[in-house]
Amino acid sequence: MDSRVSDLFGGCCRPVGGGAGGALRGRGGAAPGSGGSKAKKKNGRSRGGKANNPPYLPPEAEDGNIEYKLKLVNPSQYRFEHLVTQMKWRLQEGRGEAVYQIGVEDNGLLVGLSEEEMRASLKTLRRMAEKVGADITVLREREVDYDSDVPRKITEVLVRKVPDNQQFLDLRVAVLGNVDSGKSTLLGVLTQGELDNGRGRARLNLFRHLHEIQSGRTSSISFEILGFNSKGEVVNYSDSRTAEEICESSSKMITFIDLAGHHKYLKTTIFGLTSYCPDFAMLVVSANTGIAGTTREHLGLAMALKVPFFIVISKVDLCSKATVERTVKQLERILKQPGCNKLPLLVNSDDDAVTAAQQFAQSPNITPIFTLSSVSGENLDLLKVFLNILPPLTNSKEQEELMQQLTEFQVDEIYTVPEVGTVVGGTLSSGICREGENLVVGPTDDGKFLRLKVCSIQRNRSACRVLRAGQAATLALGPFDRSLLRKGMVMVSPEMNPTICSVFEAEIVLLFHATTFRKGFQVTVHVGNVRQTAIVEKIHGKDKLRTGEKAVVRFRFIKHPEYLKIGAKLLFREGVTKGIGHVTDLQAITTKNGLEESLGPGQLNF
Repeated sequence: MDSRVSDLFGGCCRPVGGGAGGALRGRGGAAPGSGGSKAKKKNGRSRGGKANNPPYLPPEAEDGNIEYKLKLVNPSQYRFEHLVTQMKWRLQEGRGEAVYQIGVEDNGLLVGLSEEEMRASLKTLRRMAEKVGADITVLREREVDYDSDVPRKITEVLVRKVPDNQQFLDLRVAVLGNVDSGKSTLLGVLTQGELDNGRGRARLNLFRHLHEIQSGRTSSISFEILGFNSKGEVVNYSDSRTAEEICESSSKMITFIDLAGHHKYLKTTIFGLTSYCPDFAMLVVSANTGIAGTTREHLGLAMALKVPFFIVISKVDLCSKATVERTVKQLERILKQPGCNKLPLLVNSDDDAVTAAQQFAQSPNITPIFTLSSVSGENLDLLKVFLNILPPLTNSKEQEELMQQLTEFQVDEIYTVPEVGTVVGGTLSSGICREGENLVVGPTDDGKFLRLKVCSIQRNRSACRVLRAGQAATLALGPFDRSLLRKGMVMVSPEMNPTICSVFEAEIVLLFHATTFRKGFQVTVHVGNVRQTAIVEKIHGKDKLRTGEKAVVRFRFIKHPEYLKIGAKLLFREGVTKGIGHVTDLQAITTKNGLEESLGPGQLNF
């Protein structure tokens, strides 16, 4: 990562360029919102040539969930079975979702079909989807020029599996932004299905504490769910549904992680970003205040942790059009500066939203920007279209590889539930966890691991028998003593030989420090779900560090050992001091039959 991202934390932003970021082309070379590409004709068929908008998509990829089909008119039975097998593969690649481009050759040429051919092709596609237990939804249609008097179209279709046995696609979105930017209100409107009254009524159901209701400010991490069924329709609490009903009706689930905006709750926000492993982040910016308070800091955190983010400008009903445009331009300047190097994409139509979702997942540099109101509902549907189409970042092959590893569950929350006992919440980072499974949890303060049994599992507030890698859930541990647990522990398979340490080394970049960073400095270190104060024991090759400098640093936890992995992302802070990096070496302590056994020196060069 470019060390100039430090500007987002402590320095000033240097405007680069201006305006709206140039002409970002959507799929097929058309500018988003243009409704398709009108290419110049040349020798009958439009081949693009040197035209401004060549009628090409990128060539079809063997992997991934996007399939090109020129036409699907009356296929033979053998051909139909082959097409169904192909659809199963694309759905598997997209973990239950696939996108079909009808009227497009395999090399990406936009040929288009007549009205009759398109109708027949969609009918065949619907039959294929029924065969594999899926539904289809037309995302958009575009006309293309062709040497014919008959208008020709290409159609983009979303194919989504009907959920079975709770195997819906689940994406986690962390919600960031300054205090009073409208984060909780926006989530209330999305998940409850009712617009806000302008005084924060929509957010009341999201708050967990009395002082949050009284102050109107989030201080803890809360979770809200928004479902989409196989036809792309929103499933939320608008029909007084329970969470169980939403899960049962949804093919795709968006879990929003509502984080705190106030600076005094920054450690809670960082913990939410590092421990809950969000797939994406949504940065909410108030149109009337612009980039203020912790906005730039939250943007820097998302970039430091390499979480793809999109931006929502809220409260546009309170401002004039000129004020909204000023806020958009302010954001575009920051996104395009060298430390960010992002390409902003302003979403103004459904076509833009479809383009933004697909480009966003394919290119890490694209940053969609939405302007909406939680009171008037303006452009709220565009955000729902975007979330509906947003594909997962991992494909089925990566998911299978994670599931084949030994079980590892990160403990993020601990509760005591009457008549249930001790309950832990967190994310399964690898393997598979089943009801009744025996695991070990640790490390304790003296570096040991304790045996326990998983009595029951709940995912999105409904019972679940099997938990797979990447899924978040709560596990009931029965009579297990809660006082033995703490946040930052892991529950692992007894076959695993977990590596714990008190001393570790990391290659870091100092993002911001008022003076110099030296030996003996104490910082709060965040590595995944681990959050503990550590002391700087040594800076290799240097006596001190200044803002923007890199070094390998040795840290020592001051309280108890932790479970770490080499290569894990690290973030540390102390006041205005902030830095990022990754773990490069561990002085390992291993446990054997519950007894602590030191491996001794040699793991690190002292």
